[in-house]
Amino acid sequence: MTQRLRTSGRRSGDAGPTDSTELLREALPNNKAPLGCYFHGVLPLKHMESQEEKPVIYTMENKPIVTCAGDQGLFTSLYTSLAQQLPREPMEWRRTYGRAPKMIHLEANFVQFKEELLPKEGNKALLTFPFLHIYWTDCCDTETYKSSVKEDMMRWQNTLRSHSSADWVIIVVESNETKKKNKPNILPRSSIVDKIRSDFCNKQNDRCVVLSDPLKDSSRSLESWNALLLKLRTLLLMSFTKNLGRFEDDMRTLREKRTQPGWSFCEYFMVQEELAFVFEMLQQFEDALVQYDELDALFTQYVLNFGAGDTANWLGSFCAPVRNWSGLLLRRPIDMEKRDSIQRGEASLLDLRSYLFSRQCTLLIFLQRPWEVTQRALELLHNCVQELRLLEVSVIDGALDCWVFLSCLEVLHRIEGCCDPAQLAANCSHTVGLWAYATDKLKCLGELCGLVSKNGPTSEDLNRTVDLLAGLGDERPETVNSLQSPYKKLKEALSSVEAFERHYLELSHAAMEMYQAIGRLRSARLVGKSLAEFYMRKGDPVRAEPFMKEALKSYESEGWRLPVTHTRRQIAECQKLLGRTEDYLRTSALLAGDVNLSTEERKHFCQEILSFAGRSGNPSHKVSLCMNVFAQLTRLQFRPATASVHSGAVLQVELTLRCLMPVPVCIQQLAASIHFDVDHGGTHGRSKGATRQTNQGTIEFKPGTSSAGPNSSTTAGPTLEMDEIQDRSPSDNSLSSVGVVCKNTHLIIRRRENGSPPETPNCVSPPTVAMKEGGQMLKVQNVKLEPGNNSITFTAPSGQPGTYTLRQLCATVGEVQFVLSPIYPSVRYEVYSQEPQLTVEPLSEPLLAGMPQLVKFTLLTGHYTVKKGDALQLSNTETMPILPSSSCTARISSPDAELVGESTLSIQSSEKVTSISLPPTLPYQVLEFQLEVLCIIPSGSERPANERLTNGEVRHRPRSYSHPDTPMTAIDQRMSIDCPWSIYSTLLALTFYIPFKTKHSLLSSGNRKYIQVCVQNVSDMNFTLTDMKLTEKQHSSLELQSLNTKTNQLLCSKHSVFCLWEVRWKDDLPSCLQCVFSANFCPLNQDASAFKPFHYQFQLERVTTLYSVRAEILPPPGEQHCRSGLVCGLEVCITRLTEPSEGEIAEDSKTDTDGLKNAKLMYEVADSSSNWAVCGKSSGMVLMPLKANATHKVQIEVMPLFAGHLPFPKIKVLKYLPHNAAAAIQPDPGKVPLRVKMIFFFFLLFSSFTCRIFVSISLISAAPLRLFTASFCVFSSCRPQTAV
Repeated sequence: MTQRLRTSGRRSGDAGPTDSTELLREALPNNKAPLGCYFHGVLPLKHMESQEEKPVIYTMENKPIVTCAGDQGLFTSLYTSLAQQLPREPMEWRRTYGRAPKMIHLEANFVQFKEELLPKEGNKALLTFPFLHIYWTDCCDTETYKSSVKEDMMRWQNTLRSHSSADWVIIVVESNETKKKNKPNILPRSSIVDKIRSDFCNKQNDRCVVLSDPLKDSSRSLESWNALLLKLRTLLLMSFTKNLGRFEDDMRTLREKRTQPGWSFCEYFMVQEELAFVFEMLQQFEDALVQYDELDALFTQYVLNFGAGDTANWLGSFCAPVRNWSGLLLRRPIDMEKRDSIQRGEASLLDLRSYLFSRQCTLLIFLQRPWEVTQRALELLHNCVQELRLLEVSVIDGALDCWVFLSCLEVLHRIEGCCDPAQLAANCSHTVGLWAYATDKLKCLGELCGLVSKNGPTSEDLNRTVDLLAGLGDERPETVNSLQSPYKKLKEALSSVEAFERHYLELSHAAMEMYQAIGRLRSARLVGKSLAEFYMRKGDPVRAEPFMKEALKSYESEGWRLPVTHTRRQIAECQKLLGRTEDYLRTSALLAGDVNLSTEERKHFCQEILSFAGRSGNPSHKVSLCMNVFAQLTRLQFRPATASVHSGAVLQVELTLRCLMPVPVCIQQLAASIHFDVDHGGTHGRSKGATRQTNQGTIEFKPGTSSAGPNSSTTAGPTLEMDEIQDRSPSDNSLSSVGVVCKNTHLIIRRRENGSPPETPNCVSPPTVAMKEGGQMLKVQNVKLEPGNNSITFTAPSGQPGTYTLRQLCATVGEVQFVLSPIYPSVRYEVYSQEPQLTVEPLSEPLLAGMPQLVKFTLLTGHYTVKKGDALQLSNTETMPILPSSSCTARISSPDAELVGESTLSIQSSEKVTSISLPPTLPYQVLEFQLEVLCIIPSGSERPANERLTNGEVRHRPRSYSHPDTPMTAIDQRMSIDCPWSIYSTLLALTFYIPFKTKHSLLSSGNRKYIQVCVQNVSDMNFTLTDMKLTEKQHSSLELQSLNTKTNQLLCSKHSVFCLWEVRWKDDLPSCLQCVFSANFCPLNQDASAFKPFHYQFQLERVTTLYSVRAEILPPPGEQHCRSGLVCGLEVCITRLTEPSEGEIAEDSKTDTDGLKNAKLMYEVADSSSNWAVCGKSSGMVLMPLKANATHKVQIEVMPLFAGHLPFPKIKVLKYLPHNAAAAIQPDPGKVPLRVKMIFFFFLLFSSFTCRIFVSISLISAAPLRLFTASFCVFSSCRPQTAV
């Protein structure tokens, strides 16, 4: 972006050079301060004729100086056009040290050339430095040039050379009028220009520029003007870059000498400010601001070093006592008085800071950043106060307050002058800090000058006021005619009490409104608290109390303990003056327990409460206060710790109260109200027996959580208290449904007072809570509470079953009641009347079937008394008999697991019932005993008819099932128990796990059959197996010969044992076999008496062999051996071994011409191991006659791919199923549909043997849709011997 230098004054179309004194005359009638300063400089061109040099006002209209020599009349005629056109086009300014280039508009102040204007040696002023020198001539006559113009040019150039000034240019103006006037003696233009260039511009021909017909409106004139303006801009920019670079180098050299003795900050300040002036003159306000910021940072660092003990000699001038505190002056861009004092080294710290900030403020306003001015001003005011303390500058009391107050208002007035009201309202967040700071300082001045007290100022206060006003000095000329100037406001505010109050209230309310508008409520309440202190000093507590309460809310919500204590003490003073007794007592109770106060102050407020409590008044009217301010409930303990007792039992409640008072307090009565909730579990089947034991016996109350009092300001309200409700069946106590209920609904959904949000509780004083008189109360009389922890014990009522909840706690001290309501977290105990409950559970997990296992019977007597002669009637079952025991001891214990006694049980068993006589047991005691049971492992036999239990219900046979958590098969066994306390039978279930998994298989080898039984131990125990036998129940002629060599077998956990029997028959092999596998087992390392039987029944079907498959591989014709890569012949021969059964004849088979039934078989040859390549047809369909010894041969071409011992290709034989066959006749997938008998031959290439393979296939004749596969998994040998 390009920037314009001229921001006020004349525009680019004005005629003639601008005199800055005209700007001063224009500014004064408008009551505005001129943007200017006084120091020595040069006059514009039209004032050069005056003989006496006068100081000029350098304002923001300052421009770089360009001297003009030669024909002054010629330049005057061209001045207007030159001044208008020079700044029109921007130029790119490329600076050194890698700084970013900028586009600037160049203007110039053209003055008459004088040798006095040239800079002297050591002069560091850049504003009076001529950056370019121009010589004007329109000479076209040779004689005139030689006689006068040349000599004048030589004198001009010699003067520049003597001052080392190389920035010059000669402009030759050519016009037709001059040619006509001197036509006889005129030479061609080029000859005069060439002469000047040869005489003065030998090496710099571009320093001579020709301007043709400047006053004419022609293309030639316009082109000539453009060339001249471009040359002037370029030369000016080159001069700027060169001279500024040299100046910056000198300035850095001077700054690097700051550690040397004799270095002065004031001298360096003037040098760097000169650079800032130049940047400001070039309209580079950001660069100018950087120079002042660097000076600010450098001075601040020196002050901080001084505070750390590193002193500088030049800082002594800034440690002088402050004599003037007139505040900032921002209505001039340059305060020359303070600048001169800085230049002379006589400025104070406040003078330097005021001048430096005024310059920064001016530049920020030109940069259109007024809100940064307010931010910097607030930092400046706070830093100046600290710097005065670091430098130990002597300042009278109140002087700094006056300086800060005037400076705040001066900044605010300056911002108001450059912004409209809408902008001020929208950006009040930037100015509110200054308003609040000014308010605070005005209050300090009022307190210092006695304008806040009730009696008014004293003579000493008046003398102090006169001294403060004297230090302000006279009012500045810029604000004399302003009725609202900071000087007049301060002088008026200190003149009388009424004026001070008016100004202070005006500032305070303005600051609070701004804070509230921007949402800074904390700051607004802080200003309000200061205003409340002002009202209290004036003796007006009515208007002070609301502001204090608002401030207290902020302190409480943010956890500021000391401000909370201080503000509460002030509120107590207000309430006492206003005569509000109850409010005063509540606040006094808070202060009496506040550890941030001294002991004497706490005792004072405690005595205030006790004095009121000891008065004899109306006993029906008592003042209720929150207990949390008097004592805190820290612990509650039940005895017994379960907090659950049966009706009529003794329950004690021990409370631990931490007394917050500084002295012992005698309490007439300490009472706790109880809310009773009737428990209907005994009549409606609703029981919470599973959750009774979850009540906490000891409850710890954290500080601030025992109630919703003022200390719990961080909580938004009570949390939900949930309880579980279960509905159980009255017959077997099984769970029917479960639910959740909220126990403190009356607290959760209650209406909030005055619509206040939950996060802003009443933090001034606790809310009034009345003690509710309930039907049942816990009371204790005449208790003395010592400071600290105190223990009080109550005896709780337990007559009626139900739930008792402690709601309120009340301590009565005379006419004062301290109430804790509600008690949070909720405290309750339970009085129950429980039905007897009988449970059966295993003594160890898991229960293994087939072995004696101990189960534990637990009887919770509840309200029932077990009398002599009461017995449990258990229904006997075949699958889980109860084993007799010679001695069975019952253990009787209390609910707390304390042993009451032991007794021997009497157990009598019959065919269907086992009776267990129970010993006498009192209510709410626990009776425990153990029985040994045995779960019979099901053998898979046929199930008998359903039996009936003793109660008439049908007994369902237990079924085994797979459990997802264990590999063992589970069996659920149910037993029915008749109890003397109920007319209903109790059904209980036990889950047993079978430790074994058994499977069987039928194996064939030629015409021989074998039966294999696998027993797998899936439990974690080790067993011993013995007497393993296999029998067939239907065919006596069938012989099963055992091939097992060991009688006893070790069966480890997660391992298996395999048993094998060969099947031998005399006539024909039966198609179906009914087998029973039996064995005895016991855990490892136990006696022989511990062996238990184990049976496994299974059925084998379709064991007859139907087909045999024989395969033979022949070498190619003419070859003796099979060779890799040559096609060989594979001959497959399928032979029917048995006559068809009735089921096969009934199947939908084709009939040939001879009337025989045929069966469709499909064959397929494949090699998945890539040893053989099947050439040609690899599969096909054949028709097999359904008669014995029927044979069919198939020829297939195969080619071996490798040499060596190769396994035969895989041959599959499948029975064809017609498309209309029903899928429902599929056989049981657990049965083996076919039996394959295979004889394997290894085939060796290059051998002289012909290889044959024989497969015996047992095909299911009763199932028409089955497939069977002969898979040959024969591994080749690496040795080239004869095949095995």
